[in-house]
Amino acid sequence: MSTTKILGRLALGSFLVTAGIAHLTFKRKEFKAQVPNWIPLDKDDTVVYSGYAEIALGTGLLMAPKKHRVTMGKITGLFFAAVFPGNIAQYVNKKNSFGLDTDEKRLARLFFQPFLIWWALESTKGDALKKDK
Repeated sequence: MSTTKILGRLALGSFLVTAGIAHLTFKRKEFKAQVPNWIPLDKDDTVVYSGYAEIALGTGLLMAPKKHRVTMGKITGLFFAAVFPGNIAQYVNKKNSFGLDTDEKRLARLFFQPFLIWWALESTKGDALKKDK
């Protein structure tokens, strides 16, 4: 396995743990701006729950045994896909947060989400232990 993949997985895991902590503490207001109005939960509760999920996913990427890393990558990719409507809502509803204070910046942010999905999958691809033939 390449050093680049290992560093990529560790960086993504660290990023997720840090973002999860931010959800629970100093960036809650900014994350609330990304919660679509159609989510049936309280916006603060949604931010807290997604923060817990990010901490769990990041910890999994950092610490999962090799045989479970591909699964962790897929689950993390699905999570990034699941929260994508929040990025769309932020763009459509012109909500400012995280320095995304223009339509152009909010639109550019939409293109980052597929990259996160790719990062989750690519940094864990091939990490499952090969079965003996």
